[in-house]
Amino acid sequence: MEEKIKIIKDLSVEEREDVFVDIARMLEGTAREAFVEGHRHFAALSANMAQAIFVNADELARDDVQNAERVLEQATAMITQFKALHPYRMMSRALH
Repeated sequence: MEEKIKIIKDLSVEEREDVFVDIARMLEGTAREAFVEGHRHFAALSANMAQAIFVNADELARDDVQNAERVLEQATAMITQFKALHPYRMMSRALH
């Protein structure tokens, strides 16, 4: 994902929007995993950021590229932080 951030300036508006949608989906997945593991605060932050990116993906893709880069950097930082603390993915998300 870092390579996409570096070349975001070279992408078309549609491709940028696709990148935002992909990162938002990744944030949603991270939020689900964090919630199941009991990290409700991190789950809420990830879910809120994902929702904000979904809602504003079109504007982010069309407007200032530097702001778009910052949003992508923050989102990937959240995902990276969660993966660093939880290197092993969950096999099941069942709640009992």
